[in-house]
Amino acid sequence: MKVTHSWRRYRKSILALFFCWSLSMAQAVDFMPVSEVQTGMEGIAKTVLVGDDISTFNVKVLGVMENRGPSGDLILAKFSGPVMEQTGGIAHGMSGSPVYINGKLVGAVAYGWGFADGTVGMITPIEDMVKLWNIPYEKNLSNSWSDDRLIPMGTPLMAYGFDADSMEYMKSKLPQYGYETYDTASATGDNVKKPLVPGGSVAALLVDGDLKLGAIGTVTYVDNDQVVAFGHPFLKHGESDYFMHNASIFTVVKSVNSAFKLGSMGSEVGTVTEDRGAGIAGKTGVIAHGIPLRFQLADYDMGRERNTSVKVIEDPEMTPTLAATSFYNFLNKTLDRSGSGTATVSYTITPRDNKYKPLTRTNMFYSSESISEKSVDEFYNVVDVLMNNRFIDYEIMDIQVKADVTKSKVTAKIVDATASPVVVAPGDTIVVDVKLEPFRGEVVTKEVFFKVPEDQKIGKATLEVRGGGVVPLPYVLEKQKYNLTDEIIRRLKTYKDFDELFKEIQDTDTNNQIVVEFLEDGVSMVNDGSSAKTAKKAKLESVERNPLPGDIKKEPTASESLSSDKDEKKQEKTAVDTEYIIQGDGQFSIDVMSPAKRDKVLAKRAKEAKQKAKLEKKLDRDASNTVKASDDKGSSVNSSGTNNSSSNDSSENDANNKASGSHVS
Repeated sequence: MKVTHSWRRYRKSILALFFCWSLSMAQAVDFMPVSEVQTGMEGIAKTVLVGDDISTFNVKVLGVMENRGPSGDLILAKFSGPVMEQTGGIAHGMSGSPVYINGKLVGAVAYGWGFADGTVGMITPIEDMVKLWNIPYEKNLSNSWSDDRLIPMGTPLMAYGFDADSMEYMKSKLPQYGYETYDTASATGDNVKKPLVPGGSVAALLVDGDLKLGAIGTVTYVDNDQVVAFGHPFLKHGESDYFMHNASIFTVVKSVNSAFKLGSMGSEVGTVTEDRGAGIAGKTGVIAHGIPLRFQLADYDMGRERNTSVKVIEDPEMTPTLAATSFYNFLNKTLDRSGSGTATVSYTITPRDNKYKPLTRTNMFYSSESISEKSVDEFYNVVDVLMNNRFIDYEIMDIQVKADVTKSKVTAKIVDATASPVVVAPGDTIVVDVKLEPFRGEVVTKEVFFKVPEDQKIGKATLEVRGGGVVPLPYVLEKQKYNLTDEIIRRLKTYKDFDELFKEIQDTDTNNQIVVEFLEDGVSMVNDGSSAKTAKKAKLESVERNPLPGDIKKEPTASESLSSDKDEKKQEKTAVDTEYIIQGDGQFSIDVMSPAKRDKVLAKRAKEAKQKAKLEKKLDRDASNTVKASDDKGSSVNSSGTNNSSSNDSSENDANNKASGSHVS
């Protein structure tokens, strides 16, 4: 019995192996290496012109261009037949079309000849393309292709759901790719998963969901779940994680420059794992997780709300732009207008690793030109900083965004402020009353309590009162003095670890805050050549990539930069939230001294103020008595003096308060 069972299991294993081998043989196609390709050979190529139907066109080999492609040799060929007559030559989207000679797969149509009629092009050998399944392969590559007469049969981006403004925004953030985008539509059956076949269409997507953005090309070869396509790079990102989709072709659009296939991006069927010189490669049945973004947007004026979502690829260079572009586009669609407005934007970025905290931030923005673009700037920079920080791989699991927009100008200017006391000791509290004038509104007063740092140095100090998004005046003057750009200033910043960077992003002032802080006298954003002992700041070597814009903070002194982390002085400040975007700033001059000296100075000032008040009162009384004496020589002045005794005390108290306080300068 045991022998019988063992034989049955063995027989089943043999049958299973035979079935897999037979299936593999049925799918297998012989390759023709470049060494066997001869001038004059003829064959066919496969591609789709409409829908999913595969058409063929004729191919004739003109010669082999040795070591001219990004992955080695290229095959020069002439294309002909009814398909070429219909399209006017090879078109964008035909890249990847498999070429067969004598039934053997030679490679993929990939390049056009710049000054030809569109029927002459280049073929990327299949043996270079399948190396993409066995990375690293680039060690065996020849010299990089650099012939500017050969034009890749490009992969223009098909954009579904995006408007023109958002596409321009994306291009401005990623100009190095020279994107060419075309609006497209969805097609019946897009949600149906279809197998990828050589000559059929395939799409590599960067954005999926309620918006879609990607390139459509042609499948060259399929081996079980492995796929190669395009025959040239899409973005040449190397190891990648694009979304692989079915695609359906509406038509081939003729163009003065070059014809292109216009198609829809259908159901997700796999992942593009490699994007290199010889083409793209990937696997079906393996879905890229990407980064989901969920948006909750509202237009207060129109009473309009939108809840929508997308998934973008996870890539340090591209994700910030793709996420911000999606946000920008949805805002445009929600508002259905351009121009000014005020937005309140909140977002939460959740990492995959739960040992790191999610980042949640809320800020207000106003723009007189484009509130949509203004609303996404900070969001773009925060995602960029997190994904490109030099400390850890901050993988993002999920992003949630909420934005409420109104056309109203919700701003307020600081028109006046008082601080009391202005003579203090470390640890004392300064009360700052800030008068705000809202746009077309009544003046309101906000009270801010600022605690003088316990380690504040003795001497004169400048107390800054400003809106959270306002750059302090000393820094503005410093920028002008050294002709510093915002980019240079951002690159002067450094952090000791990721926790410090994260906290800075989390706690950076918001535009709707009143901020009170000390500024050091003689502060400088660069090292001006002075000695380490006298320099207020030193230029820093290690910098973050694109930190939060507009956030200029004091760097440590040269001596502090060399000290241990525990000796670094923390910048103290107080920030109070308001319902307005706060504009303007001002400074107070504060005397910081020891408690004993402070008490002595305050006592002296109080005494002087009291004496001044008495003198003023005496002068007022004398003047009053003189007037009364001239009007009524028989009247008594004693009662007048008695009746004013309480007023006298009040005047002295006011004088004492004025002696210890100050208005904004």
